Amino acid sequence: MRRRSLLIAVPAGLVTLAACGDDDSGSSSNASDSASPEASATSAPPPPKIVDGPLPAITAGTKFGEKPTVAKGSGEPSKDLAVKTVVAGGGKAVAENDFISADYLGQIWQSAKVFDNSYDRKTPIVIQLAQGSIIDGWRYALTGKKTGSRVQFSVPPTWGYGEQGNEQAGIKGDDTLVFVVDVQDTFNARSSADGKKVPQDDAALPKVGTNTDGKAPSIEVPDADAPKKLAAQYVLEGDGAEVGAQDSVLVQYKGVLWDGGKEFDSTYSRKQLTSFSLQQVVKGWAQGLTGKKVGSRVLIVIPPDLGYGDSPPEGSDIKKDSTLVFSVDILAKM
Repeated sequence: MRRRSLLIAVPAGLVTLAACGDDDSGSSSNASDSASPEASATSAPPPPKIVDGPLPAITAGTKFGEKPTVAKGSGEPSKDLAVKTVVAGGGKAVAENDFISADYLGQIWQSAKVFDNSYDRKTPIVIQLAQGSIIDGWRYALTGKKTGSRVQFSVPPTWGYGEQGNEQAGIKGDDTLVFVVDVQDTFNARSSADGKKVPQDDAALPKVGTNTDGKAPSIEVPDADAPKKLAAQYVLEGDGAEVGAQDSVLVQYKGVLWDGGKEFDSTYSRKQLTSFSLQQVVKGWAQGLTGKKVGSRVLIVIPPDLGYGDSPPEGSDIKKDSTLVFSVDILAKM
């Protein structure tokens, strides 16, 4: 059974080990109170047939990254999934179950009513192209596309919000949806931070590997007493946006014990990225990542009072009053 991350905190400031077999990869878009393309709780339909059209014209904002204006649909929409690559990117190919970072606009075919867009929020959505995480139309339309691409597609109810629609967004059960999506980046279990190397000169702190091949970095803990205070330093310094205390992040990480250097938790071992809010993790993680830049690898050394203290997660290798050492790759802010 797949083991979940140990990091999620409970109100008392502790952390709890969630049930085996649960998926810890669900993404939160933090988009708005409007309709994002997150999936509703229904069983998955069979895969759609993908066709070229029809699709309404993009009449303004035609370049990648620009907010598009899309004409009203003409005639009856396809009953299949109509997909068109409007701008072909040359980046990494998106695979199913990847997390993607993308700007998007969604509107209703029949009325051209825009029900949601990320361009006005100036914050791309970061979401996983996985069944149950996003409407199926997105999964099938975007899998195989390359980063840097603008993709337009129409989604019939079967692969959208189904017969129930989405009342909050004004989407009826028979509405076909039109999306324009600018795919900015894609992340999976082979992703790494991509920042510049920062000298690791403090002999009292662990040394973290600087490889960027998606494999777990080494963590060498010194044969010395653990620091009493939190330490959070760049190993690789990215050039992305700074993480705020209220933000959610998508990360790769590895955690070892100061005493003995034994690994106790790792996304690399699970081969699954993790996303979470900094409001839901142990204090040392929240404090250590706040202010750090996306694209960075960060060393965090967490003393017991900012970690698990005298109440470590049941069934873990963490003992009472353990000092914890983490390497954290901040892949995206959500």
